[in-house]
Amino acid sequence: MKNVCSSSIEPSSKQKLIDSDEALETILKEAQDFGIEEVTFDQSLGRILKENIVADRDFPPFDRVSMDGIGICFESFNKGQRTFSIEGVQAAGSPQLTLKNSKNCIEVMTGATLPKGVDTVIPYEQVIIENGKAIINLNEIIQFKNIHPQGKDKQKNDLIIKKNSIISAAEIGVLATVGKSKVKVARLPKVMIISTGDELVKVNETPAVYQIRRSNAHTLVALLEGLGIQSDSAHIPDNKETLKNKISDYLENYDVLLFSGAVSKGKFDFIPEILDELGVEKLFHKVAQRPGKPFWFGRFESSDLSEQDIDRDEKKAHTVVFAFPGNPISTFVSCVKYFMPWFQKSMELNFENRNFAVLAEDISFKASLTYFMQVRLENKNGMLMAYPFKGNGSGDLASLVETDAFIEFPADQTEFKKGSIFPVLKYRK
Repeated sequence: MKNVCSSSIEPSSKQKLIDSDEALETILKEAQDFGIEEVTFDQSLGRILKENIVADRDFPPFDRVSMDGIGICFESFNKGQRTFSIEGVQAAGSPQLTLKNSKNCIEVMTGATLPKGVDTVIPYEQVIIENGKAIINLNEIIQFKNIHPQGKDKQKNDLIIKKNSIISAAEIGVLATVGKSKVKVARLPKVMIISTGDELVKVNETPAVYQIRRSNAHTLVALLEGLGIQSDSAHIPDNKETLKNKISDYLENYDVLLFSGAVSKGKFDFIPEILDELGVEKLFHKVAQRPGKPFWFGRFESSDLSEQDIDRDEKKAHTVVFAFPGNPISTFVSCVKYFMPWFQKSMELNFENRNFAVLAEDISFKASLTYFMQVRLENKNGMLMAYPFKGNGSGDLASLVETDAFIEFPADQTEFKKGSIFPVLKYRK
């Protein structure tokens, strides 16, 4: 089956469009270091580590018993002894005992330190205990069996977690193990998400027939939460003076502004004009892509040191402004394609490890634009297959719940063949 995607968007020679790769390169040049802060280890989940974590002692810190059972001297067993008198019990968390007689044994618990004079542990399942004696039901055993040697995992001062790692549940456990009650992490940017438009109402309101509920801002908030960023959000009506006053304040007090809407050529699309009047440097406006062509990006140099800057112990370098088109799919794909790599580079994370998928059917797209098409992903025989999804344009928000990613088709092709491999922007795990 062949999908044909017609397009009414034919770039005019008068339009100054930047291509998608150049847009991303421009944005990545604006990545910035927001500094380091210290947080408690149990509040560091999802944050980016900014120090190397080393072992504060050997791991395990002692020869550790790894099975409940009895501890014996291997040489006694090797000489034919099978019945051992029990001298005592080595419990986990108790000081190390010493086997006084090599022909005896000590009961040992998982996690306990190995008693002195013991070099082999026999599990209870292979032992009969009666009248203070342990009888081993085996003809052969392996010396040092069921013992986790000191330093086997890591030795003191060994590197355990590298700087710039994302802290997951595994890292939390290691931080606790090495006694890092506080840990240095990358300071996150302070982000304001702004929607505009008189047609938008609150989620809990019933919209008039000519209105819709405010959804794009909540989508962006959720996308940023997936990155560990707790953003602020605001909605501003289509009043130029109000917009200008609010945006002026946000530019001084936030590291990043994310807009949704009011960046095209509509009568009430004030954002580009206002940003220009407020001294925001436009780095580009309009990208040769579909959806999301009217995307605007720029930077603002703060004019003075605000209280917020003092609180953050340093003056923020500048504010970056991502002004996405208002259609839901345009906002969504622009955030995934451009904001996320910018954030990853700012945090010194690897953002170049892209995902690729095999196109599952032929596609045709006539406009000379980079095309982000929604797809369902399915793993078949070890290959990630991308199945194109025919939505109803960039305003079809509901289509996002039926798809997993955007497949990225280059602007210099019009025919995309089944079996070809293309990059995909995944937004679902």
